[in-house]
Amino acid sequence: MPETNRIEFKRELNINVDIEKEVIAFLNYQEGGVIYIGIDKTGQVVGVSNADSDTLKIKDRIKSNISPSAMGLFDVVVDEREGKEIVKITVASGSEKPYFKKKYGMTEKGCFIRIGTAAEPMPQGMIDKLFSTRTRNSIGKIRSNRQDLTFEQLRIYYEEKRKPLNSQFRKSLELLTEDGALNYAAYLLADENGVSIKVAKYRSTNRVDLIENNEYGYCSIIKATKSVLDKIELENRTTTQITSKERIDRRLWNPVAIREAVINAIVHNDFTREVPPKFEIFVDRIEITSAGTLPEGLNEDDFFDGVSIPRNRELMRVYRDLELVEQLGSGVPRILESYGKECFRFMGNFIRMTFPVSEEIIRQGGLVDGLVDGLVDGLVESQRKIVELIKANPKISKKNMAENIGISTTAIDKHIRSLRENNIIKRVGSDRTGYWELLK
Repeated sequence: MPETNRIEFKRELNINVDIEKEVIAFLNYQEGGVIYIGIDKTGQVVGVSNADSDTLKIKDRIKSNISPSAMGLFDVVVDEREGKEIVKITVASGSEKPYFKKKYGMTEKGCFIRIGTAAEPMPQGMIDKLFSTRTRNSIGKIRSNRQDLTFEQLRIYYEEKRKPLNSQFRKSLELLTEDGALNYAAYLLADENGVSIKVAKYRSTNRVDLIENNEYGYCSIIKATKSVLDKIELENRTTTQITSKERIDRRLWNPVAIREAVINAIVHNDFTREVPPKFEIFVDRIEITSAGTLPEGLNEDDFFDGVSIPRNRELMRVYRDLELVEQLGSGVPRILESYGKECFRFMGNFIRMTFPVSEEIIRQGGLVDGLVDGLVDGLVESQRKIVELIKANPKISKKNMAENIGISTTAIDKHIRSLRENNIIKRVGSDRTGYWELLK
């Protein structure tokens, strides 16, 4: 693996290695990049003697010596190559260019840009142009309309990860504007706010028949995110196919891809428009819609290649601290491992992701009469058998159904309830003297 416009090698971290210069060059570059410590210029892995110490030093230098703040725009992790430890620094392209060394300010001594495989001084004309077009309308710069915010939920989440917040957390997590007021990022993370994320569920393939409209919000966006993830995990049910050789369990949607999509939609949503992301569940798909278009400087090819320009770096920082996000730029590639580029649709003011129900489930008949509502372990096959038994004997009892299918009467009750709710069958008359009627 040679050095490229997005890859830089450093043999070791010492006083002669200007790590700030390399990071700044990637922050100012439209695609970001990766720096490896422990690989020489020829690509030979030499390793580092104290990876953990180097990692802490690098994080501190980036945090202390670069402006505007790069927090939320970089990862520093220990990696292993050829049995040796190296340090990998992943840097995203920043949205507040130009980035510079605090010591020298916005000058050619302080600003750098990636050109080919080198970090070069940025011409003063480019510095002035970037500064004049710098994005100022961000959640970190917008003052919260409430200043009486509390953060007990956030404290609990950090304590769960053994990262307790100190008295200066508002400053360290960049929840303050330049004049010291709580910003919109703080508003989103606070115990109470006016932001609600909706998860809607429809009976068919269109938006005509709404059967559920859940709202998760008015609380810390971290809590809302976890609630949305739990709801969609609940909806991402399992179907079972029993063959002569094995039992095959399949989920409606790939759980890794769906999780990444949910978090991406929330953490990259353009909250400056005061429009939260929306999640919609249909019988044949999930649609996830977030506000905003691709960030400036990022095109669709870059997006699909995993190039990351975090829209809300303050949120990204917190989500990474709480391990909701693993590494910068990993979300889209993980989605593409299971779903093609066609699942993304870029609109004028929104980005929509559409994830169809697994083709394997459709092929095995997992969508009973087009309905997904009742899919749980073993239900698809049992539902079909119940329908066949009723067709053969409309007066069949639940006890006889259970004996024929080989499941409990409690399970029969659950399947019957789902079939009745979805208007596939109905009961005519009493439980003792009545009969079942097929509606479809």
